[in-house]
Amino acid sequence: MLKEFREFIAKGNVLDLAIGVVIGAAFGKITTALVNDILMPPIGLLLAGVDLKDAKWVLKAANEAAKQPEVAITYGSFLQVVIEFMIIAWVLFLVVKAANHTGLMRKKEE
Repeated sequence: MLKEFREFIAKGNVLDLAIGVVIGAAFGKITTALVNDILMPPIGLLLAGVDLKDAKWVLKAANEAAKQPEVAITYGSFLQVVIEFMIIAWVLFLVVKAANHTGLMRKKEE
């Protein structure tokens, strides 16, 4: 069993997958910085200075006397994650399209 595991790890596909995961995590950080620091400030300015990340729908206000925290749906954080996803999906689409156009990806017939 140990020999089979060693052979599995030694295959190129596993190494390619590991490299892809590491690069994907780094790309996620870049995308998060792009959205948080470059795209969201102008959007907040268009929304009359509202920081979209802090947008929420308060269901129950905080009660300081009873030490009860605020209950809210923070939809702004969700919208920000959706924007990040759309940017990542768009960039990956462009990368795959460029790879197909330049012939980097092998055709199925080959």
